[in-house]
Amino acid sequence: MRFIDEARILARSGNGGNGCISFRREKFIPRGGPDGGDGGRGGDVIFRASDKLLTLYDFRMKRVFEARNGRPGMGRDKYGPAGESLVVDLPVGTQVYEEDPDGAERLVADLTTPDVEIVVCRGGDGGRGNIHFKTPTRRAPRYAEPGRPGQEKRLHLELKIIADVGLLGLPNAGKSTFLTAISQARPKIAAYPFTTLTPNLGVVDGDLGGRMIVADIPGLIEGASQGLGLGYKFLRHVERTRFLVHLLSFEEADRDDPTAGFDLLNEELFNFDPALAQKPQIMVVNKIDLATPERLAELATQFADKGLMVSFISALNGTGVEALMARMWELLKRLTPVATPRLYGDSSDADSPANSGTDPEEIPDDGY
Repeated sequence: MRFIDEARILARSGNGGNGCISFRREKFIPRGGPDGGDGGRGGDVIFRASDKLLTLYDFRMKRVFEARNGRPGMGRDKYGPAGESLVVDLPVGTQVYEEDPDGAERLVADLTTPDVEIVVCRGGDGGRGNIHFKTPTRRAPRYAEPGRPGQEKRLHLELKIIADVGLLGLPNAGKSTFLTAISQARPKIAAYPFTTLTPNLGVVDGDLGGRMIVADIPGLIEGASQGLGLGYKFLRHVERTRFLVHLLSFEEADRDDPTAGFDLLNEELFNFDPALAQKPQIMVVNKIDLATPERLAELATQFADKGLMVSFISALNGTGVEALMARMWELLKRLTPVATPRLYGDSSDADSPANSGTDPEEIPDDGY
């Protein structure tokens, strides 16, 4: 199944039922008063974060989501049943934007925690029956309120992967091979650029029961932050990671300036979002099976002279992978989880938090 990380849908809540115009008619009571009941409230459209979904694929197949209308009121002061709400499951990590008629978008919800729910379209209230309009001077009101219409919103869904670690690197740096070496993930691997066309997730189980989720972000190139190559649409997935493992192929390590490959992608991260460039990084030189011992020693000295701690591995044969994983586990333990519930409530009041009682928290920038 293709990885789908964007979709545009229409959500429509239910209309409220009409109030009833009715009068009490019983034997020996020829002129009973009004007894029309209220209409039922329309159903809401509710979005719920689910960790059972991985993509927005289903929302490319179905684009309209409607809740049920409330039923009209009835005589003898019987209220109409409320319309059934519609609960729509979205992958954890989905951001929901409402599209204004002029094309502008505003954030409705950021669903980062499983089972969190938010009402995106509220159902219309039911109309009042004529029993509510009796007065001393109007004993037989022949009027009832119509039900209020529900809400209709055009929504833009955008999925940002939530992972502990993001694998970053130029095309063909060996990220997929590394992910295969440390987890049960089986991404496509080949000796040409852009083998990975969609983000891949791998789960690494620790010896003491911990778990690390690693995301293989498709290869970036110079100019990715301006839309070049395949990387631009995937840069958003880096935002939710706690730290980055930045892989550079030994073949790409320039003899005169070995940090140039790392600097290139860090600049792209900064251009896309300066906060991304401040995320903790573990720098890794991969494919050392292609290097001579003399060249490796020279390269290690060059990095050391610059005050950089760089791991040297061969994801293909496993050299250095265990030591790198130890560094990753150590860093993971020191970092605060980045995924916190961030709800912005009904988009009619997008600046107010909903269902939380607290202001949305900004994700802190992590320094080196």
